[in-house]
Amino acid sequence: MENFITMTHLSSTSLRPALFLDRDGTLMKEVDHCHRPEDVEAIEGAALALAQAHQQGWCNVIITNQSGIGRGYFSEKQFQAVQEELQRQLGQLIDATYMSSALPNTDSLRRKPAPGMIFEAARDLGIDLPSSYMIGDRSSDIEAGRAAGCRTILVLSGYGEAHRDARADYIAKDVTEAIGIALSRDISH
Repeated sequence: MENFITMTHLSSTSLRPALFLDRDGTLMKEVDHCHRPEDVEAIEGAALALAQAHQQGWCNVIITNQSGIGRGYFSEKQFQAVQEELQRQLGQLIDATYMSSALPNTDSLRRKPAPGMIFEAARDLGIDLPSSYMIGDRSSDIEAGRAAGCRTILVLSGYGEAHRDARADYIAKDVTEAIGIALSRDISH
């Protein structure tokens, strides 16, 4: 499962900016090792913000570590059920999901803080990394974004408050505010 990727409605051939979004604690309320669809609660306003990003030509991509699969806490099928519920709540506005089930402290090139999943998405989806943002609630999200050449935004939802010193380019109270920051500072168009 280390190479799990899902893609939906993409058809652009020119490079475009992306919002790389951590999932747990960023797009949805933090639930430790979330594996039940009934526990999914999208952050208020996230769907509208993601829709605005699409309207402006941005690609919305989830970049998520899911060590719960690698630890045997839940299955790939349970992960997918959570993803489907989150997509439903967000109005099907996520273009692709890249997930690493690698355990912490392994040599995975994909598990954040490594930038592998971001590089894969850029290659697969035609994304311009310097005009893109990595948005997340942990220093590993910020480190991955920085290593990939993206701008970064730390959200204070989830675990964000404990990671204020992550050296993000911007800090936002939640993903809705973070997307607003990215769209207002868009230099690609």
